[in-house]
Amino acid sequence: MPVFRLNKQLLFPPVHLAEPDGLLAVGGDLSMERLLLAYRSGIFPWFDERPILWWSPDPRFVLFPADLKVSSSMKQVLRRQQFRITYNADFPAVIARCSRIPRRGQDSTWITDEMQQAYIRLHQAGYAMSVESWLDDQLVGGLYGVKIGPCFFGESMFSDVSNASKAAFITFVQAYAKELKLIDCQVETEHLASLGAGFIPRETFLELIEVP
Repeated sequence: MPVFRLNKQLLFPPVHLAEPDGLLAVGGDLSMERLLLAYRSGIFPWFDERPILWWSPDPRFVLFPADLKVSSSMKQVLRRQQFRITYNADFPAVIARCSRIPRRGQDSTWITDEMQQAYIRLHQAGYAMSVESWLDDQLVGGLYGVKIGPCFFGESMFSDVSNASKAAFITFVQAYAKELKLIDCQVETEHLASLGAGFIPRETFLELIEVP
C-alpha cells in the first residue's frame, strides 16, 4: 500500500490503508488542530527528524483500568508513600526529561524540541497532561500524554529512580479508573505489559475512542 503524503489540508487517510507496520502518512505539521484530529482518528506522530511520520498500528496496545496489575513489591512502595505524586505540576520538565532518557535501539530521541513545544501547547489548552513522581522535592519520574474525553493517549515516561514512573502510572490509573475507558499505550513494551496492557484490534480501538 502507498504511504500518503499530507499537505496543508487538515485530514488523514483512512487508517485501514496503513502499512503492515502501522505507518500511514508522512508530512503535515504539529499544529494543535492536526494533533487532536490524529488522536481522535487513532493516529499518532512518531519520528526522529522531518518529515513527520504518522502511525496507526494494528493491533493496538492498550490498558483497560480494570486490568491494571500491581505487583506485591509495588503495593509496598505505594503503601509506604515513597514518592509524592502530582498532576500537571511541571509538564515542560516531564516532557524534557522523557526526551533525554536513553532507549534501547535508539540513537536519537523522537521527542524533538518541535514535538516538545507542540505538546506544551496542547497542555496549555487543557488536552495534554503530566504525572510527576517526587522524592525529597526532586522530580525523579513521570509520564505525559493526551487526554480526550474518557481516553488517555500515553506518549512517554521516564524514571531516574527505580519504580518512580511505575508509581506515577499506577497512581494515575487508579485515580482516574472511573473516568477513563482506556489508556492507549500505542506499541508493546515489556514494562507496560507487566502492568496489564495487551493488544486489541484496531477496529475495536477506534470504536472505543470515539467521543460523542
